[in-house]
Amino acid sequence: MENGVAEKKDSFFTLIRNLPANFWYANLMEIFERLAFFGVRAIAGLYLVKEAGENGLGLSYTDKAQIYTVWALIQCLVPMVSGGYTERYGYRKSLAVAFVINIIGYLCMAQSKPIADNLIAQGWASAGYWVFMLAACFVAFGTAIFKPPCHGTIAKTTDEKTSSMGWGVFYWVVNIGGALAPMLAAQIRGEINWHYVFYGAAIVTAVNFLPCFLLYKEPEKTPPKEGESEKSAVEVFVHSIATVFKDLRLVAFLLIFSCFWLMFMQLFDLLPNFIDEWVDTSDVAPFFGWFSQGWVLENGQTKPEILINIDAWAIIALVLFISWLIRKINKVAAMVIGMVISLVGFVGAGYAQTGILCAIMIFIFAIGEMACSPTFSAYVALIAPKDKKALYMGYSNIPFAIGWAAGNTIGGYLYEGIANKFKLAREYLVNNLGMSTDFANNTEMFPNTQVMETMAYISGQPGDAGAVEAAVQTAWDKVAWEDIPADQVADKVGEIYTGILGQIDIEAARQATQVLWDIHHPYMVWVYLGVFGLVGTVGMIIFYLTTKKTLSENNTAEEPAAA
Repeated sequence: MENGVAEKKDSFFTLIRNLPANFWYANLMEIFERLAFFGVRAIAGLYLVKEAGENGLGLSYTDKAQIYTVWALIQCLVPMVSGGYTERYGYRKSLAVAFVINIIGYLCMAQSKPIADNLIAQGWASAGYWVFMLAACFVAFGTAIFKPPCHGTIAKTTDEKTSSMGWGVFYWVVNIGGALAPMLAAQIRGEINWHYVFYGAAIVTAVNFLPCFLLYKEPEKTPPKEGESEKSAVEVFVHSIATVFKDLRLVAFLLIFSCFWLMFMQLFDLLPNFIDEWVDTSDVAPFFGWFSQGWVLENGQTKPEILINIDAWAIIALVLFISWLIRKINKVAAMVIGMVISLVGFVGAGYAQTGILCAIMIFIFAIGEMACSPTFSAYVALIAPKDKKALYMGYSNIPFAIGWAAGNTIGGYLYEGIANKFKLAREYLVNNLGMSTDFANNTEMFPNTQVMETMAYISGQPGDAGAVEAAVQTAWDKVAWEDIPADQVADKVGEIYTGILGQIDIEAARQATQVLWDIHHPYMVWVYLGVFGLVGTVGMIIFYLTTKKTLSENNTAEEPAAA
């Protein structure tokens, strides 16, 4: 109530109608950009570590972590500077440049395996790593340039009254692309046709030129203050870097949130690999298979990207309601609530061994994400000066950069050390079942696709490790491998093992996985990563109590309690 007059409450539909056309055009481009990006991210982590027989690059989890770390740093730190250039040279120009760079990156990803195979044949053993690293850097730069004009448009077209709803709508739209992308990627890639997904991402990105040039209007540029001249390119760079350190509250806020993002992003980057190796998703396969058999693997397991997609679908269904529900809550308090809920879902998903439990925990994580992530963007947009909206939205990527990069580095090394199932199984075969080290580590003759079945077979017949090795070696030597096409090698290897081990005993393989789970506790990866999320949550509570008191004493309106 103000001056004795009750404040009129805006309805949900009134707030939606007050959002201008450019807001919706930016959202449309975001849908296409996210459709391409999340389609690639849904399968890239699997593609990188799958062996040549599964049409992958055959990299280690440490290699994958390093690529994702560089990807994160570029994608999240470049907006600190590119946001300033967006304000200086124009939003539409920045969008067009971003689309071109992204298309190049996706096409390079599509060709990464044939290029790497050719270079490896010429003696460059680590070609797969560097070829995909280069492609990832292109995508990272393109995405980094796209973010400030898109986010800046949202910030410019919303105000204190519409910010929570506007960013909620934006987050809803982001997850339309995020939800459709893994579904389409799972359908397109079949079992191992990863390159089709990369080509699809390039095509979808090219479509974005249409709304960019036919619908989107260049936002009105804020003129230089009286007595100031327009900054040069070098001055833009210096100013962009220097400005962030002038707002100490913003710096503290971003650093605290970095701890939470360290945990947060690993649900998308590492959990698909964990599900692929450790979670028995056959219990939910009939449900997803009812929608599309393309979402289920030939072994009866649900594709990991489909299970992760529960997060996006939950957000599509509920984020507008939750954004409307929390619109009157202090934004920092809303973030704390979301962080606590996400932390429970995150650690819970890592403890899951069944598809249904993992699905429930991903849903809980999504509830927390809905309260936390859109509110984070809304908070930064509100405290940003009017003439620095794109710049501040660029700054909002700093926690992503720190948390995402550090999370991949830490998560990758943790996973490689205590949760890489095939590595642990090979060690178990040597240390507990008598397999020779040379055979266990021969990934050509003994690929990952045969490891768990072999472990299950030998566990049921103690002392037969040597007999299996000898049988495989004998069968291997009889094959004229030079006459077999590369795309048929995996099938031939499978025939050898089927002839020796018989048909796959699914239940025995599950029991072998349980043995490794009980010995090595791979779920501890999620506990260790969850500690960082807990630190960020506690830090945000302290930040909330401190800033609430300061704002109350100063009677400022930069961060209204009911915005």
